[in-house]
Amino acid sequence: MSQSVGRALQIMVELGEGPRTLDQLAAKVGVHKTTVLRLVRTLEDERFVRRDDGHRFHLGSRLFALSAAALEQRGVRAIAGPHLARLNEATGHTVHLGVYEGGEVVYLDKYDSRHAIRMYSRVGLAMPLHATAIAKVLLADLPERRRREIAAGLDYVRHTERTVRGPDELLAELRRVAERGHAVDDAEHEAFIRCVAAPIRDAGGGVIAAASISVPDVVLNREQVLELVPELLATTRAISADCGYDAGRG
Repeated sequence: MSQSVGRALQIMVELGEGPRTLDQLAAKVGVHKTTVLRLVRTLEDERFVRRDDGHRFHLGSRLFALSAAALEQRGVRAIAGPHLARLNEATGHTVHLGVYEGGEVVYLDKYDSRHAIRMYSRVGLAMPLHATAIAKVLLADLPERRRREIAAGLDYVRHTERTVRGPDELLAELRRVAERGHAVDDAEHEAFIRCVAAPIRDAGGGVIAAASISVPDVVLNREQVLELVPELLATTRAISADCGYDAGRG
């Protein structure tokens, strides 16, 4: 990757976190302000970046079209959409669709709950691999050797008292997920949120995505959240069938 392209991408990623001044961008990229200014002017010309009246930079409107195109190119999102919308409508809880790519698990779609308490999550946001139900489902489908490599390389940030603490604990959990066919985030990422997730398979039987239901503990207790698993599994099986998976053959 050329140095200029790399710096431009750093700027875009930083602006994805929020508006930034020229000084802030220069500090992040690690170069002089004149270099950053030259890059952002090019990005402005192409509408990837915009500048407000306070001379702060924001992501530009060109990215709206690109992000929409990127989502449209993910076939599983279009196939899963109607099913997940119905699950969201039937339960009233937050529903997510996630995929594993480039060493990260990211949200591909989200349907908000009808509750006043909302999850801090958004489409495109990467999830902790050791602390979310969707990530567990997607990692559990990987070959054992790959699971071990990933588990050994993670930074086991303690998000809550229940967060998985190390590779041995994570690997044991992934084996349980593979055996029972669904995963649980028992307040491991956010102390007041529980989540259940299940796999979505393609025609070859591989797990290409996962769907989840997330619920605040003030709405449902742990046992009540687990009671949502059959409805979630019915949804992911229907999506898998639409993706060409034949459960009778595998």
